[in-house]
Amino acid sequence: MKIRTVEANNRQKAFVVVAGRRTYRLPYAKVEPRPGPGDRVVEVSVDPELGREGFTFRLASGRAGVVHIDQVLDYCQDPAYLRDLLLYKLTLEARRRIDDAGLSRREIVRRLGTSPAQLYRLLDQTNYRKSVDQLLSLLAVLDCDVDLIVRAKTA
Repeated sequence: MKIRTVEANNRQKAFVVVAGRRTYRLPYAKVEPRPGPGDRVVEVSVDPELGREGFTFRLASGRAGVVHIDQVLDYCQDPAYLRDLLLYKLTLEARRRIDDAGLSRREIVRRLGTSPAQLYRLLDQTNYRKSVDQLLSLLAVLDCDVDLIVRAKTA
């Protein structure tokens, strides 16, 4: 996700980040170096060297910091980001389990009832167009039980 604009709001002590169609707020307390009353943010800009996926800021003391969009999305608990993170973790686990399963890729494809190309798309951790359902089917073929645990957030 590309950052369109970023501003420092010293009154609210937060960065205001516009990415995609949404606006996010990241408190100064969540970045390093941490701005303070005597060391305010004097400059902030989207960083083209990070592919517009991050921003840099400079404090009055001269110290500088960099924030990636993933840090902002993680703090704000963006649903699309959390879904992609779950897909990534399930994909890595499926790749690891395929190596340990002792089944050939052809046998896995047969049990899934799909094509080899689809299996390779499922195993591509950068492909976020797949569904959690597809990965759960793959893990079931690999004799894995998957339990999703829902719990209240801790402080």
